[in-house]
Amino acid sequence: MKKRLLYIFLIPLFFKGFTQDLKKDSITTNKLNEVVVTAQFEPQSLKKSVHNVRVITNNDLKKLAANNLSDVLNQYLNITIVPSSGTGRSTVSMFGLDGSYFKILVDNIPIVSDNSLGNNIDLTQINLDDIEQIEIIEGSMGVTHGAGAVTGILNIITKKNSQNEWEISASVQEETVGKEYAVFNKGKHIQTVKVSNKINDNWFGSIGVNRNDFKGYLDTRKGENHTESDGKRGYTWLPKLQYFTNGMLSYKKNAFRAFYKFDYLNENIDYYNPTLLVIANPPFGANTFAKDKRYKTARFYHHLNSVGTLFSLKYNVSISHQKQSRETEDFIYNFQNNNEEGNSTTTNQSAEVLYSTGTISNFFKNKKADLQIGYELVNNLGHALVNGENQSLILVRKRFENYDFFIASEIKATKKLLVRTGIRASIQSKFDNQTASSIGLRYLFENNIEVRSSMGKSFRVPTFEELYSKIKFSGHQFYGNENLVPEQSTSYDFNLKKTAFLSSQLKMSNQVSSAFLNVDDRIDMAFVGFETGTTDPIYQYININSYKMWNVSTTHQLHYKNWNFSTGLIYVGISQVIDNGEAKSDDRFLYNLQLNGSLSYEVPKSNIQFSAYYKFNGKQQQFISSVENNETVYKLSEIDNYSFLDASVRKFFYKKQLEINLGARNLLNVTNANQGTIAGAHSNSSTILLGYGRSYFIKIAYNLNY
Repeated sequence: MKKRLLYIFLIPLFFKGFTQDLKKDSITTNKLNEVVVTAQFEPQSLKKSVHNVRVITNNDLKKLAANNLSDVLNQYLNITIVPSSGTGRSTVSMFGLDGSYFKILVDNIPIVSDNSLGNNIDLTQINLDDIEQIEIIEGSMGVTHGAGAVTGILNIITKKNSQNEWEISASVQEETVGKEYAVFNKGKHIQTVKVSNKINDNWFGSIGVNRNDFKGYLDTRKGENHTESDGKRGYTWLPKLQYFTNGMLSYKKNAFRAFYKFDYLNENIDYYNPTLLVIANPPFGANTFAKDKRYKTARFYHHLNSVGTLFSLKYNVSISHQKQSRETEDFIYNFQNNNEEGNSTTTNQSAEVLYSTGTISNFFKNKKADLQIGYELVNNLGHALVNGENQSLILVRKRFENYDFFIASEIKATKKLLVRTGIRASIQSKFDNQTASSIGLRYLFENNIEVRSSMGKSFRVPTFEELYSKIKFSGHQFYGNENLVPEQSTSYDFNLKKTAFLSSQLKMSNQVSSAFLNVDDRIDMAFVGFETGTTDPIYQYININSYKMWNVSTTHQLHYKNWNFSTGLIYVGISQVIDNGEAKSDDRFLYNLQLNGSLSYEVPKSNIQFSAYYKFNGKQQQFISSVENNETVYKLSEIDNYSFLDASVRKFFYKKQLEINLGARNLLNVTNANQGTIAGAHSNSSTILLGYGRSYFIKIAYNLNY
């Protein structure tokens, strides 16, 4: 019934846009790279935005030869990529907080994950084939983007139009995985095909397919066909095969625009058990078996959007249906027969979401003020298997709903001063109702000096795992907690930017920024007692910890003729009290320094581009728990610094129809970082896996536009 009411609400807006004859929209899709759309009343220039928006262009993506979002963000300040060799996932961490606090969207719609919406997204599951640009805003964005937008948001803007009648592109990319490569069974192999058609002045359509075959990283392991019982079977980084399919159909007439977008992801990750089972089979010797697994992920994404004018009011309405599921296929591999036996598939987690968001603006004819009223509706059905008694699995199915309404105002107090305020009310089905608020200022001084400042309050609701998980092993018990309450956050940001045009061919831009973030009622696992009649400890998620962060950063960009150079620095201090019920860390600030830089040069006559990207991650300190004299204590640990360096050469042929990109990732050959406790010298050291070393790639792409 709720779905029907939502469609009935949207239908008049779509038909109204088709029937009205309106002034032609001054901002067209082909100029998208000159404007930003995230958290704006309407698309506008970067300079006019009240937020400090960081833009990654389509050209930046091509220089990197990036094939997923992890390849891109690894080079940017404030963002740390957290890879997992065991699961194949890569998530984002910003300012020491994980992906639960950072929201990822496509065309302003949050992406579904196994147990969340917009948060904890696996970056390797985001394809980059049809991206126009990526926009990043740091700080609490709860008013415009709701729960989970605590440290910031990332919005992927996809391509919805073309200057050409037909655009046909195909590419092949071959890449080593460290030193490992073979045409069929080692390395990384990527193929893409995309076809776009500007059907007429109003209609545009596109369809694309991407295959990404990562053959895994052996390192000291010996692959799936290894039959010795020495624990070396399998891979250090698991093999992963992904298929992406996407389609787009858009319509534009005068000021009305509408599009439908479809995406499908299919992913298989193979786990080869290093423990072998050898069963005697006289007189034929012995049979060897292994209990292997295959992790399967499928995601469907539908998005219908309409933008236009209704009774002089501008509206932007989207409805989206998404579903993502993760399954585990268990089977016995028989080495003698080279086949799989006893295959059984279990759905571990899934989330199905019906989502809609919309805004209405342009209430006043006076251009000195504007008002935006918006809504967000979320209907999320979650499914998970959790551990029960006696090693049993229990199915948990829960539906979460929230109905959010927000209002924001923009006041042009003077020609140079813009003030933006907003407030959101979120009606929650599971938790107490929540609110978010913000105020932002932008002032344009003489001589191209821009000043921005903002304050925002946001919230994060508990995840499915934090609410319902149950894990039992070796006498320990870890539980979710249905009584958790949402976390609350407050952030303050300041940004000063100066752009100088020193000559017709020399442009310089300098920025200085600072920020402060505070999170209360932070959720973490803590000791809550012992199981009745035993000494088995019980741990549970509770609202117990606090978190504070401040930072100061500076970025500089220089453009001279065909040279582009940028560099940046950020210094971050983090204070967080970790209380697990048995021990408590202190609240001192721990500091981290990051540096980055990029350099590119283009030779127009030869159609060659040279690019290099560098990022330095300084030493990181954090408290970790350990047991001393049968008591849990928190000790300060330190992760050694490390750096990443990527470089590429891109060459165009035949009027830029053919391009070849040669390059290397991780030229400094980083594989891991040492982590040890600080006690005069490193002790109890361990290593954190970061990558698989220096890799080389070649990408050949053919683009036919006419």
